Amino acid sequence: MKIVFAGTPEFASMALEAVKRNGHDIELVLTQPDRPAGRGMKMQPSAVKKTAMEYGIPVEQPVSLKINGKYGEEAQRVYDKIRQIAPDVMVVVAYGLILPKEFLDIPKYGCLNIHASLLPRWRGAAPIQRAIEAGDKETGISIMQMEEGLDTGPVLLQEKIAIDKNVNASQLHDQLAVLGGKMIASALERLDTLVPVPQNETEANYAAKILKEEATLDFTLDATAIADKIRAFNPFPGCVAHYNDVPVKIWKAETANANSGAPAGKIVSADENGIVVACGNGTLNILELQKPGAKRLPVSEFIKGFSFDNGDFK
Repeated sequence: MKIVFAGTPEFASMALEAVKRNGHDIELVLTQPDRPAGRGMKMQPSAVKKTAMEYGIPVEQPVSLKINGKYGEEAQRVYDKIRQIAPDVMVVVAYGLILPKEFLDIPKYGCLNIHASLLPRWRGAAPIQRAIEAGDKETGISIMQMEEGLDTGPVLLQEKIAIDKNVNASQLHDQLAVLGGKMIASALERLDTLVPVPQNETEANYAAKILKEEATLDFTLDATAIADKIRAFNPFPGCVAHYNDVPVKIWKAETANANSGAPAGKIVSADENGIVVACGNGTLNILELQKPGAKRLPVSEFIKGFSFDNGDFK
């Protein structure tokens, strides 16, 4: 089976590895252009490009795939190249560019997307984070037949996993990446027998991209909602609370046992076991923190160099 693969981050790289390990012929990889990264801001290839290069797979990195747009000449060249390959299927995972209908129509079996949600539960850019933030008890992987709408295509294959109450977005990402690789390998072996199931539009939610502006914690909310947000925003961008105007990043927390009766943001207690903060409903026990310019630390270490004697969180 001839395959064109389109993806960019580590999540997609693990899927590329799985497809390659299963003996499929990957004729071409599409990925985002190299970006500056790291302390020296040197140009760095995507995780998918690194994997493709290891296997000697040809790589294309168009800025856009819009044939009639600003980069239309480049898009046309990539389009012609894919048409010449005449792939049986295109596998798309967190690519980051919109595939116009011209591209979707090229492969014999169309384009298959690995989506990290139980579609239609979370469509869009951040399904892992939004599922945790919303307090969902389960999530999973959907193998979807792509169409022009945003994650609106029929689902070919779906598998659920439970969301542990202590898991953060990074950890859940890794679990789903492994599952996604396993499922796309299975789907490629069963393309002739898989039955597309239309999505129920009334159950769809939009998983908007995570913005840094969302990171500030609001202690007037329920303690469980705050704890969920902290898990969802770990590792990016990290939730922030302000103590006496000092921004402190909160990386790990759990709900405490009972309401304190104190106003929201009031520090009820602070010791090596945690910093207990009153919330709009319930209390939050903060377990891992980071002050500006310093390392992330467990609370037992953090409180040795930071006093919580005179102030509250805002």
